[in-house]
Amino acid sequence: MSDPRAGGTWPAPAAPGQEPPRALVFRSPNAEKYVLEADAMRRRQLRSALLHGSTRTWREHRRVWPAVVAGIIVAAVIVAAMGVTGAFRQQQENEEQQAVGVTAR
Repeated sequence: MSDPRAGGTWPAPAAPGQEPPRALVFRSPNAEKYVLEADAMRRRQLRSALLHGSTRTWREHRRVWPAVVAGIIVAAVIVAAMGVTGAFRQQQENEEQQAVGVTAR
């Protein structure tokens, strides 16, 4: 089995009653279809690589929503802590004003 372009010969034909290997069938009725499908697949791969960087598909990307949820929870804790701190200070100021008011009477 050598390449005829390099001066070799074609592979020997299949024995009678046997089908030649699929790879050796040079012309098929769907050859154009296969070429078009291969081209479409290659275009999809290139588009995916362009859109998603070095990873092959979007499925290989890390999920973003866990980080978003964690960020929202952290922000809620910070806001709640600021609210509790503000309420505690306000309560202390009220108690000081009441203590000053009681002693002034």
